[in-house]
Amino acid sequence: MAGDDNRLGSFLRSRREKIDAASAGVIDNTRRRVKGLRREELALLAGLSPSYYIRLEQGRDRNPSREILEALARVLRLDDTERAYLWSVAMPPLAPAGDDSDPAHAVRPGVLHLLERWRDLPAFVVSPSRDVLAGTTLAARVNPAWSPGHNLIEFAFLDPRARTVYPDREEILLQAVAGLRATAATRRSELDGFVASMRERSETFRALWDSHDVYERVVGEKRLAVDGLGILRLSFETFALAGSEGHVLYVYFPRPGSTDDEALRDLT
Repeated sequence: MAGDDNRLGSFLRSRREKIDAASAGVIDNTRRRVKGLRREELALLAGLSPSYYIRLEQGRDRNPSREILEALARVLRLDDTERAYLWSVAMPPLAPAGDDSDPAHAVRPGVLHLLERWRDLPAFVVSPSRDVLAGTTLAARVNPAWSPGHNLIEFAFLDPRARTVYPDREEILLQAVAGLRATAATRRSELDGFVASMRERSETFRALWDSHDVYERVVGEKRLAVDGLGILRLSFETFALAGSEGHVLYVYFPRPGSTDDEALRDLT
């Protein structure tokens, strides 16, 4: 994907380099000159032949069994999201059939009706590539990136306003790329071009993408700098909308009775 045809091998290598050899049970009295586990060490810990694992990481063998994947996930200490990503790159699903006339950009009328009624909440719908397709008026007032016509990834990495809007921008960037990689595992054909474009346009994006971190934050909290209000602290929930489009609904909300709650009511 976007210069990474061997996604399985690249992901395995990136995780291998993050495992501490001593904590994994490797006894080595020599001065180590490699990060993490050596390929041969990982292979032995997983019960594989070193030559087979090397072929797997180099992309010369791309058909590992379920047992092999489970063994590698155990040694690499993958969490649930990383395990799902490992499975998806090792056994990618068939591309879904569908209408190519306007892929993924038509938000259902019922969802639009809900957004119109949620006048007191920042809420918006995004495509797999994080294009904002629809949103509440309040969402655009809280964050310019949360309005239709913007892309969350492009805004965070390329728009100068992001440095002001996101007090914790570095963490936002890490989460954005890790989440995009998780999405790309199942929607590769849709995201190839977007990822390639971002790699060209942003050195920071390229470095984070090449780190192969993968996780999704479906709930959490963000701090945002809002004109006239200062720093607003909002929780969020995400909802995957049924359908082949891959749309996700984000809803942000303050803690009841907090100063953030009062500030958001004033803004409304």
